[in-house]
Amino acid sequence: MSTALAGCAVGPDYRQPSLAVPATWGNAKQAKPSRPPELAEWWRRLNDPLLNALIRDAVAGNLDVATTKAKIREARASYREAVGALQPSLDGSGSATRNKTAASQTGVGSTYNQFQAGFDASWELDLFGANHRAAEAARYGVDAAEQDLRSTLLTAIGDVASNYVQARGYQARIALARRTAASQRETEALTRTKFEIGASSAVDAANAAGQAASTEADIPTLETSFAEAVHRLSVLTGRPPAALAERLRKSVPIPRPKWPMPVGVPADILLSRPDVRLAERQYAQYTAKIGEAEAARYPSVSLTGSIATTGLKLGDVGKSSSISWSFGPTLTVPIFNGGQLQAAVDVARAQRDQYFIAYRSAVLSALEDVENAIVALAQERIRVGKLDVSAQNYRKAASLGRSLYQSGSQSFLDLLEAERSLYSAEDSLIQSQVAIATDYIALNKALGGGWSGAIDASKPEVIDVNTGPHQAPSIASSTQAAIEN
Repeated sequence: MSTALAGCAVGPDYRQPSLAVPATWGNAKQAKPSRPPELAEWWRRLNDPLLNALIRDAVAGNLDVATTKAKIREARASYREAVGALQPSLDGSGSATRNKTAASQTGVGSTYNQFQAGFDASWELDLFGANHRAAEAARYGVDAAEQDLRSTLLTAIGDVASNYVQARGYQARIALARRTAASQRETEALTRTKFEIGASSAVDAANAAGQAASTEADIPTLETSFAEAVHRLSVLTGRPPAALAERLRKSVPIPRPKWPMPVGVPADILLSRPDVRLAERQYAQYTAKIGEAEAARYPSVSLTGSIATTGLKLGDVGKSSSISWSFGPTLTVPIFNGGQLQAAVDVARAQRDQYFIAYRSAVLSALEDVENAIVALAQERIRVGKLDVSAQNYRKAASLGRSLYQSGSQSFLDLLEAERSLYSAEDSLIQSQVAIATDYIALNKALGGGWSGAIDASKPEVIDVNTGPHQAPSIASSTQAAIEN
């Protein structure tokens, strides 16, 4: 859609703004410039076939994506409508009447038929580019709608990936809680046995039972969170909430990203982020609208013409008929309108300014998103290393504590504390693994990674039938049909 619009035009011509962006990312510590980010189908580097399938399903069935496809069809139709205004228009007309003349002095009137056919043509010369600017704005509107689709796809894919990772994290935490509760029940049984032979107190037995029950109490909450994540995934792919429950029932490991992950340079996001490109196209669209409003303040010239033929018989319309025609220009000059036309220009300029600010804001927000994601991912990778070491040591402490408690060399409170610390450390480790995958997803989203394949937006969601001339249903029957359905 880069065809130049020729002819005289008023108002500012759009020029893509040049914004200053940092040369490097502030939180990306690197000795040399980073390679361009690998954004094409970035989710495949998580190496999870089911996640890949769910993202394909979301691209095809997500309702927000379907809505933006309809907006593209609307924008394209509006563009064709605006381009059509640049062309001449031609209308045909025809009439058939039966007439009677008034009675003459003899008292006799006459009755006759009259048939008429003709054409009316008009063409606005668009001397100052009002229609050209409207077509230009509509063309930018198509570009904006296409970027809106890309932005919606980016969000949908990111949401699917994030909820999938969360679901796998909840499954891992549920499994951990069940393993830990089973181990704590074994400790409870051991404590009761020792209590029965007088080697332990009733307090120890009660504490053991209480700790096992407390761990088991975490399971329903985690099950609820897992179900909610599955329901969200189902809706994101355009399905009923419980549709994916069976496919996600089997537990698999939490997806792990591959390292290193190049982030490129800040200038990359001006082209890779669809929301930034959307804001830039909207700024261009409203720049063109200024020229459209400005042109209304100038004279307009239209060429109009008509030709008509009249006969007393239908066969006479093409021959033996009277023919009339007219042709000439029409000049319209705005003289006084109470300042409305200038006010419309001022409105257009103010709207343009708003979209320019929105573009700048989109760029700053994109930079902020990337910086936040870089630092969050880097710090979480440090944290997960520490949590892994912590879990390993608590695992050794719990194993050794159980052996010492069985032999009577350690108090139950020491074992209780070791098991509680181990459960907390392992649960925190799982949550950190989920956070790393989530931060990886967030960084790819912030860099503009989304669906890179072709998207067909031409197919309507509703297929209309029986659209030609037909008997319209009555309001009563339509209402009744709606109630029955």
